[in-house]
Amino acid sequence: MLYQDTVESEVLVHKPWFVALTFVVVLAFFLMFDLADTSFGELMRPVIGEPHQSGLYGRFAIAFVIAVVFCSNIVLIGFAPLQVQIGTVWLELLLLFLAFFKSFNLSLPFIWENLPFLITQGVVTTIYVSALSLIFASLIAIIAAIAKLSSNGFAYAVASFYTSFFRGLPLLMQIYLIYLGLPQLGIVIDAVPSGILALSLCVGAYMTEIFRAGIQSIDRGQWEASRSIGFGFGLTMRRIILPQALPVIIPPMGNTFIGMLKDSSLVSVLGVWELTFLARTIGQPTFHHMEMLVTASLIYWIISACLEVIQARIENYFARSKVR
Repeated sequence: MLYQDTVESEVLVHKPWFVALTFVVVLAFFLMFDLADTSFGELMRPVIGEPHQSGLYGRFAIAFVIAVVFCSNIVLIGFAPLQVQIGTVWLELLLLFLAFFKSFNLSLPFIWENLPFLITQGVVTTIYVSALSLIFASLIAIIAAIAKLSSNGFAYAVASFYTSFFRGLPLLMQIYLIYLGLPQLGIVIDAVPSGILALSLCVGAYMTEIFRAGIQSIDRGQWEASRSIGFGFGLTMRRIILPQALPVIIPPMGNTFIGMLKDSSLVSVLGVWELTFLARTIGQPTFHHMEMLVTASLIYWIISACLEVIQARIENYFARSKVR
């Protein structure tokens, strides 16, 4: 299927009508983007130069050149193998983003000076909070999913109320309620445990539905077969149901963990020294906000990309075991 889709896409990018349509769309987009805040009188000046100084003909010429380069790029890339196409497009987009960031006139010495501290303190704290939250959220999700699948009305009611409540409140509000509300009951916990608890409860509510769907995807005959050979509930779940449900559970679970990694930035409101808090704190005194925000964004992206690779490898492993 992948090979067929690839062949069809290669044929498509070499179709004259497709190239012409792409050219018109790109040309129209850049013209609208460039002319959005320009009066008609200024457009009629036939001046070639900077986009904000050019007339209508100059702006059209610039947009025309951009559209030609863009379409030529698409056609030429279409002749390369699939992996080369993907790598080339990634490289081009990365260069565009670097050029975009370079236009901010960032202070690179300031970034390099504070990068080690961002990594050793901010990244480590972020991964620590996210990893512990994932473990606790998984345990909560398994228990809640089993409760929602049980015929016990009390267990189902508690689990359904839990998922409804914690999926219905914003995560930031949950963090505040736990950190500021529990001391009202005489339970005082620090900022890091409060953040982990809030993330665990919130993400656990979403993961409950993931585990529930994965368990329900297993045929009921598997349960009956396990009972017929004398397996108890715990042994059935551990040896039969969960191993078969993992290929269904892992993709959304991986996405949830990547989302949790980014949501962990919300615990910065409690003063936790994670990546977002340090980026804001370091950049504020010297007004290097953009340097630290861009650096933190790139670090988040690199970590997320590494997690995507790990997730893909785990999915491929369980896919092969499922085929066997």
